[in-house]
Amino acid sequence: MNIAKMIDHTLLKPDAKKDQIVTLCEEAKKYNFASVCVNPTWVKLASELLAGTDVKVCTVIGFPLGATTSNTKAFETEDAIKNGATEVDMVINIGALKDKNYDLVREDIKAVVEAAKGKALTKVIIETCLLTNEEKETACKLAVEAGTDFVKTSTGFSTGGATVEDIALMRKTVGPDIGVKASGGVRSSEDTSKMVEAGATRIGASSGVAIVNGLTSNSDY
Repeated sequence: MNIAKMIDHTLLKPDAKKDQIVTLCEEAKKYNFASVCVNPTWVKLASELLAGTDVKVCTVIGFPLGATTSNTKAFETEDAIKNGATEVDMVINIGALKDKNYDLVREDIKAVVEAAKGKALTKVIIETCLLTNEEKETACKLAVEAGTDFVKTSTGFSTGGATVEDIALMRKTVGPDIGVKASGGVRSSEDTSKMVEAGATRIGASSGVAIVNGLTSNSDY
């Protein structure tokens, strides 16, 4: 198993500076990570720095609350792709899910899926720490119905991150053909192995370098 090729090497902190993004991309090239995951403002720079490599540029949509409109999320997706993003991680409308407004949740996801279709991979962040198990299952089913490529546990900016139990539940719900991304609090190769065993096919972490070197990071994401 090539762990590096499962890692989205991530820097989403609001105070991230240019030199940190440059370092992130250099590390991604060195270790051949699956992608770098950066805020939309850094997509163009990351795509320039990673040109000619097979490291993808991933960004976040409606992040971190998921509370922007579907039109805004679609525009954000189009803009990110125009700047070089090849993967987009969007946050669902969590309040709408809690309200059982499932049509809104599905259409919200679909707006991003359609904006990205044929141009970028779509991952749907359901923010597991704010949901009941029943809501997690429902969110995953709606994401699959809307045509997503992946479901993802967390933003890393709410009250908790990925758990083995959530990954297992999500994998069971979406079946074998949809990707499952564990993000938030994955800090070591041991954490990573547990997530993969539970069904994760991608890991979102700012601790990618530590993970591939068998170390443990104290990073939150």
